[in-house]
Amino acid sequence: MPRFYLVETADKISFLKQHKYMFEIQLNHIIFHMQFVCYIIAIFMLLRKIKKIYLENYSGVSVKTYDWLFQFIATLSFLYTIALLKNIIKFSQFSAISSHFKIGIHLILFLLICWYLYKALNNPELFKQINSTLKPIKESILPEGLNNEIAQYEQENIEKLKNHMKNHRPFLNPSLTIQNVSDDIGIPVKELSILINHKLNQHFYDFVNSYRINYAKNLLSDATQKKRTVLEILYDSGFNSKSSFNTAFKKETGTTPTSYRKMFTIS
Repeated sequence: MPRFYLVETADKISFLKQHKYMFEIQLNHIIFHMQFVCYIIAIFMLLRKIKKIYLENYSGVSVKTYDWLFQFIATLSFLYTIALLKNIIKFSQFSAISSHFKIGIHLILFLLICWYLYKALNNPELFKQINSTLKPIKESILPEGLNNEIAQYEQENIEKLKNHMKNHRPFLNPSLTIQNVSDDIGIPVKELSILINHKLNQHFYDFVNSYRINYAKNLLSDATQKKRTVLEILYDSGFNSKSSFNTAFKKETGTTPTSYRKMFTIS
């Protein structure tokens, strides 16, 4: 800053005393906040891409990683908003109030770090098995116009996949990934992902959950299983949380698991 480094000591002291009114300081804050806004926007765009990748490749537990990342970035964005408000007040006639905001920011930052460490210690799986080389399936789809032999080959693989899901029930594993299914039936992950996401028009996450829901529906409608709780049934069906089970079940059937069970209960 020429008006600070290229002047005499007295002018430097004057600059510091009036720093909040100096254009250079204000410009520095503006540039910083513009940079951070761009950074936050870029992160949410990346998270949107990550969500699509996770739904295409994972079926249960691993999707929690996305949920946690979203929560963390949302909290960070909230903290940034408070910092932005503090700096706006800092250059206003109410500048004394900004010091209170600073205390609040440090407190929230401390709680954020504690929360981050708590998650890391109690949920180590959130920081494992994250494949950074995965790409959205649309980037791997070949042009249309395949010949009959390739189309027949794809149909055979689809039948092979469906038979495996029906006969071996891999969906009962809450941590099932597309890599697991690929290893079981001998179809490369990339080809399998295209079959499910492009040919069957489903994410791997939804594809697996549809089998889990059908399995749960059979248990809920079975009179011999009436003594079992809905919670027991959802875990036996491959789900790992009540919220994800209820959401998937209602999406598939239009009703809740409890209401569905009542339909088969004879008064």
